[in-house]
Amino acid sequence: MNDLLRSLGRALSGVFHPAMLLLTIVPFLVAAGAWGVVLYIFWQPLIDAVRITFENWPAMSWLYHVFDALGFGALRSMIGPFVVIILSIPLIVITVLLLIVAVAMPRVIRHLTARQYAGLEPRRGGSWFGSMAHSLWTTLLCIVLLIVTLPFWFIPPFCVLVPPLLWGWLTYRVMTYDALALHASAEERREIVRRHRLPLLAIGVASGLLGSLPTAIWVASAWLVLLFPVVAALTIWIYAFILVFTALWFGHYCLRALQRLRHEETQHSGHDITIVH
Repeated sequence: MNDLLRSLGRALSGVFHPAMLLLTIVPFLVAAGAWGVVLYIFWQPLIDAVRITFENWPAMSWLYHVFDALGFGALRSMIGPFVVIILSIPLIVITVLLLIVAVAMPRVIRHLTARQYAGLEPRRGGSWFGSMAHSLWTTLLCIVLLIVTLPFWFIPPFCVLVPPLLWGWLTYRVMTYDALALHASAEERREIVRRHRLPLLAIGVASGLLGSLPTAIWVASAWLVLLFPVVAALTIWIYAFILVFTALWFGHYCLRALQRLRHEETQHSGHDITIVH
């Protein structure tokens, strides 16, 4: 717990460093640009597809009658954009995460190494291509889990619990690999994950809960179509900022765990030499 809180404090103090703030720009520009184009081109077809689907659902017909009875008939036209946004958010967030892993995470680790972990020997148990393969495979599995659990996203209390848990698991799996890829051997990385799985998952879930804050802003803005593009761009940058902070948190925790592991190995080796002597 002390290491968890200590790494949290260091991440909070480091995320506002100019070098770290700059790392949020590229993922923000790429994700906002790519998804902005996709939503611009397919916005109306997606809304029409949602509307046609809902017209065949008896439950939605009942909901529309409730809107009419309460004098909120105009909300009918907002259901389509709202659902499109809800379904787009996980894909956009995953895009930002993969960009952070590909672009920002190696620089975060080099930044931490230069400032606080210069004594760690690089054993290069991972690579950039290994990171991408690991990230894409884990992301694919997460998308499958997302689809399977999607019905629970609309049922309390699962709507509050399931997204942070899924996001936490994905973030923990992806960022742990990258935090240790340069310095740890493959065996060291597996040992650290085995020993620290729960704290690492806790960091991932905490980042998932932080990510729910801009999501709430984004969903609220879906009802204000004119303001939505501006709010959407702002929230994508907030996601990038949160993920850079999360990368720092994972980096500090994992590199500190690696220091401890090697210290234990050194002590153990010294003990063995003493016994043989």
